[in-house]
Amino acid sequence: MPVKKSKINVMDVGVGLYLLAAFVFFIITLPAMLLDICLCFNMAVAFAILFNTLFVHEVLDMSFYPTMLLFTTIFRISLNVSSTKLILTTGEPGNVVSTFGQFVGGNDLIVGTIVFIVLIIIQFVVINKGSERVSEVTARFTLDAMPGKQMAIDADLNTGAIDDVEAKKRRDKIQEEASFFGSMDGAVKYVKGDATASLIITGVNIIGGLLMGVLRRGMPLADAAQKFTILTIGDGLVGAIPSLLISLATGILVTKGAKQADFGPTIVKQIFSTPKVMTFSGAVIAFLGIATPLNPVIFVTMGALFIVGGRVMANQLEETAIESEVNKEESSAEEIRKPENVVSLLNVDPIELEFGYGIIPLADVNQGGDLLDRVVMIRRQVALELGTVVPIIRLRDNIQLNPNQYIIKIKGVQVADGEILFDHYMAMNPGYVEEEITGIPTFEPSFHLPAIWITEGQRERAESMGYTVVDPPSIIATHLTEVIRNHIAELLTRQDTQNLINNLKESNPSVVEELIPKLLGLGEVQKVLQNLLQEGVSIRDLLTIFETLADYASTTRDTDILTEYSRQALKRAISAKFFAGGEPTSVVTLDPKVEKELMDSVKQTEQGAYLTLAPERVKAIMNSAEKEVKKLEDLGRNAIVITSPIVRIYFKKLSQDYLSDLVVISYNEVESNVELQSIGMISA
Repeated sequence: MPVKKSKINVMDVGVGLYLLAAFVFFIITLPAMLLDICLCFNMAVAFAILFNTLFVHEVLDMSFYPTMLLFTTIFRISLNVSSTKLILTTGEPGNVVSTFGQFVGGNDLIVGTIVFIVLIIIQFVVINKGSERVSEVTARFTLDAMPGKQMAIDADLNTGAIDDVEAKKRRDKIQEEASFFGSMDGAVKYVKGDATASLIITGVNIIGGLLMGVLRRGMPLADAAQKFTILTIGDGLVGAIPSLLISLATGILVTKGAKQADFGPTIVKQIFSTPKVMTFSGAVIAFLGIATPLNPVIFVTMGALFIVGGRVMANQLEETAIESEVNKEESSAEEIRKPENVVSLLNVDPIELEFGYGIIPLADVNQGGDLLDRVVMIRRQVALELGTVVPIIRLRDNIQLNPNQYIIKIKGVQVADGEILFDHYMAMNPGYVEEEITGIPTFEPSFHLPAIWITEGQRERAESMGYTVVDPPSIIATHLTEVIRNHIAELLTRQDTQNLINNLKESNPSVVEELIPKLLGLGEVQKVLQNLLQEGVSIRDLLTIFETLADYASTTRDTDILTEYSRQALKRAISAKFFAGGEPTSVVTLDPKVEKELMDSVKQTEQGAYLTLAPERVKAIMNSAEKEVKKLEDLGRNAIVITSPIVRIYFKKLSQDYLSDLVVISYNEVESNVELQSIGMISA
């Protein structure tokens, strides 16, 4: 098998040579001309880094800054060593070092020394010390804020505000920020150490230069001090100025709070954008020029400039405000005059919760309402229970509703409504409460059970008597949850199905590639998942469902039959949902004669199978079913009918228009350790 050759990147080679050169410069003595080129390049890199920190959008755009600090520091020190060797051996370190010693240092031993020491103090005491402290605090705060940021991302993901890809992107960014500021906390030590090393190296070089001049060259002490000390100071200044630039860049990067690239205008605007500040500052400066011996021409002129600038700025702000108001009025008028833009009206929200103005406090966080949080928990609960993501639930007030009324819409059509009493609680008798409590009679909206509205003062007494007491937000949340469960199948779109498939493909690509699109199309998989959700079967174990579909899709593409195979593969989950508890479960069975009659009436077409039973036979079977199911309800048990596997789907279709809550399960969907007890048989 041929080995794939990695492509050599020119930039990688350049960075490698840059780092390698630093080690070479420690060993060899550079020619003066090459040293000048390297010192010039070092200064250019320092300026490039400085301006990058000024105009970068956010700190993570320079995520390799700690590594840059290390590289530039070692390169700068290697140049310092090379120039030191030239100074001590030849006394001719090149144009750059000589110019800095003579021009920047004033060609004076005392002036050059003072300038160098001042630069080192500025870098070491002011900039490095502040940058080190800011880096340390920022790193600690960034790490402390990580859990809160993670929770915020999870909340946005649960509400549907972002998808999984965006959530992963934000989590990665948080990790990168923590890693960056943690690295910066240590990397600032490089700059601090560089300043210390420059001071020590310069001191050693001065002593070494004196010794070389006096002992090796026989120069008088004053001449040796003048020549070698000025060159050494020049060498120190050549390294100190790029080091100061890097220190300044580090300070800018760790203190940069805004994300705007226009760094300069932002700073100027924040300092000089308030007319009052400009006027007061100018007045103070002008007063100092008049009342003190300070130069009145300079101070009064400067003060006048600030006052005039403040006045001009105030006029501009007033004009801008007037123009903004006029533009706003014109835009509003234009909006009224132009034809209605109907495109935005074509969008239909999958789920809407509309409520009257009396319920607004329940949804307003500022008034202590937690309805929004409950909606988030509903989406999380349904995702865990049924294995599918609920679309974003739109909450809005509707002044056309009664103050305490709310309605629930699915795809723009009202499917449920309810009414609550604000500052009241709903008390429901679970069946064993003997003493009644006074209140306003009503019905629980989710299951239409009789209930009573009671006041806050009656709550504790009602609970002590055995009543189930719930608050208004819980009533709305429960009702909304039941509506979502009942309509979750139709809310599962092809795009939702594709998202589920993509999620499964990340961990199990083989089964997905085998099934789609070779055996089944996206729409057929969607139909199977909808069939499962329609009867409350969770599709969270998507791998098992896909494995089953891959096994049987080669023999049939009938989505109803494939649904039955999938249900049988999920029998552990089905048994756990309907037969939990370990005790015998009371059920109703289907007469074998009825089963045979149903199978004989099945007609297969290209559009699917359907029953051709006569209406009177359907009515007779359903009357028997209602009678037997009534026995289960009288015992307080779930309405469950057990059938043979081949009949289950057809009996469910037959009964769903008459007994929508009836659970129909085949024998193949029941775990072997589940004990069933038949209390009746459906016959006709």
